[in-house]
Amino acid sequence: MNLDALWMPFSANKTFKKNPRILTSAKGMYFTDDKGRQILDGCAGLWCVNAGHGNELIANAIGEQAKKLDYAPFFNMSHDIGFQAAERLVEMAPKGFDKVFFTNSGSESADTSLKIALAYHAARGENGRIKFIGREKGYHGVNFGGTSVGGIGGNRKAFNHLLPFVDHLRHTLDIERNAFTKGLPAYGAEWADELENSVLSLHDPKTVAAVIIEPMAGSAGVILPPQGYLQRIRDICTKHGILLIFDEVITGFGRTGGDWATNTMGVSPDILNCAKGLTNGTVPMGAVLVGNDIYNTVVDAAPEGAIEFAHGFTYSAHPLACAAAIATLDVYRDEGLFERAAAMAPKLEQAAHSLKGLPFVKDIRNIGMVAGVEFESSAEGLGKRAGLIQQKCYEAGVLMRLTGETLALSPPLIINEAQIDQIFSTIGEAVKAVANESAVKA
Repeated sequence: MNLDALWMPFSANKTFKKNPRILTSAKGMYFTDDKGRQILDGCAGLWCVNAGHGNELIANAIGEQAKKLDYAPFFNMSHDIGFQAAERLVEMAPKGFDKVFFTNSGSESADTSLKIALAYHAARGENGRIKFIGREKGYHGVNFGGTSVGGIGGNRKAFNHLLPFVDHLRHTLDIERNAFTKGLPAYGAEWADELENSVLSLHDPKTVAAVIIEPMAGSAGVILPPQGYLQRIRDICTKHGILLIFDEVITGFGRTGGDWATNTMGVSPDILNCAKGLTNGTVPMGAVLVGNDIYNTVVDAAPEGAIEFAHGFTYSAHPLACAAAIATLDVYRDEGLFERAAAMAPKLEQAAHSLKGLPFVKDIRNIGMVAGVEFESSAEGLGKRAGLIQQKCYEAGVLMRLTGETLALSPPLIINEAQIDQIFSTIGEAVKAVANESAVKA
């Protein structure tokens, strides 16, 4: 296989191509690599294959749609399945979210939500609300808007010219007080007060359009909100007329042990972004959900016959993606996967925290069907030790996500107890092997 033609995303291309890891097929909980090995998927692809790989109902829906209507424009045109997909998504959305704007990814959902916030305030005559507040360690995709409000240093530093008028809250990771917490940590709700006491003291609140945060920061290493934190953020935004955007690209569709983090954590935003699990990763698709108030405000401000929101994509509400979304939502409902996630979450929590006390294990964080195991950095630099442990796990037949010095686990919701045990016993053995190697070198 010639690897030269492809420029891989978020990859060390030169290093990878010297020792490539190639996956050729997938079914259920497992990938198959080019050597014929079965690889247990411990991260649902990239947080997206919540219903498992190769689901025939989803695959058949995509195939049938491709034969019926493969593509149709959605600018001042329509196709029936786009409206059907929106209706299905609204049916399972948190209460109060009545309208759907389809995108093609979480990155596009992030930028779309920022534009909706600007359009909403402009429609209300508040054109001065042009600023956004993100959060350190936050991830909102890689388009210019999402990178600007995002708070992962490496992603921002690589591109010097991002959106102006953006500020950031501090992150909520506090290992000193919250190490090895099960579920939402007890300490740190006061970090939310920084929004009002610090950030909004530097910016006139009447110039701020929206605050955008992940209920749980996944890509930065499974960072959970302290108890009461999200509610404080909600209250401050409401007080100052600032829209609150929840980025549920990772946390939506069963990941936190319920349908949405909005519901499992009991805090409702004004705008909700999703993607990934929306189509089980089969066809790229994202969405932004809003209530009737935001939709009506933007639409009613425009004259009859005018385009009310000058934004969209060639592939918005793509027919194949719509078919995949409808089928995926049906699978979640008919197979009870959100209920299954809630039932399996205690087992995942127990297995994850069984690693406490092993060499180098600095912290373990979990909620629902996601866990992060953070390691102490080695003298070789950030991520080297966790990267070595990840590589040993892959060689032993288990795939997991590496983010900094943290291994992130977010398996498909169809996982069973034996497979959970396999994931964490494999990590344990890898940690012991790395510790022995380090001892020999010393």
